[in-house]
This record gives sequence, C-alpha cells and structure tokens, in this order.
Amino acid sequence: MSQDYDSQLLESVSVRRRRMCDALLFGAQRGRRSANERLGKVFAGIVIAAVLCAGCVGWSFVSNRLVGQGQGAVPGPVSSSAR
Repeated sequence: MSQDYDSQLLESVSVRRRRMCDALLFGAQRGRRSANERLGKVFAGIVIAAVLCAGCVGWSFVSNRLVGQGQGAVPGPVSSSAR
C-alpha cells in the first residue's frame, strides 16, 4: 500500500513542476504549447534555413562554372597601368 502512495505522490509532484514551468514560460496561454514543441519548431526552422542557404551557394557555384566554360578562359586580374 505504501508503494502505491509513494508513486502517486511522485507523479503529482512531477505534474505540479511541469505546470509551474509552463506557467512561468507561457503565462496565461500555457495550455496552447509546450516548451518541447516550440523548441522543435525552432530547430526545424534552422534546418530549413541551412538547406536553403546551401542550395543558393550550390546554385551560384554551378552557374559560375557554366558561365566560365562558355567563355573559354577565365579572365585574369586587370592592372591599373594598362590603360
């Protein structure tokens, strides 16, 4: 019987701590979102932004290589004394 009471007590303390943490983080709208859900969305946004940036860099590299091949040779640096 004491085991059952102990587990109920530990569970109620856990629930109370989670509710207090949610109340501190989210205020009156604590029932709408949990902290884990919000962190997951932030992480997903960072991953999507990184993939988009990598795609832009890759596209730029490929387009520069294709333009360089179309012109034959890549032009060298221009000196200021060759007017």
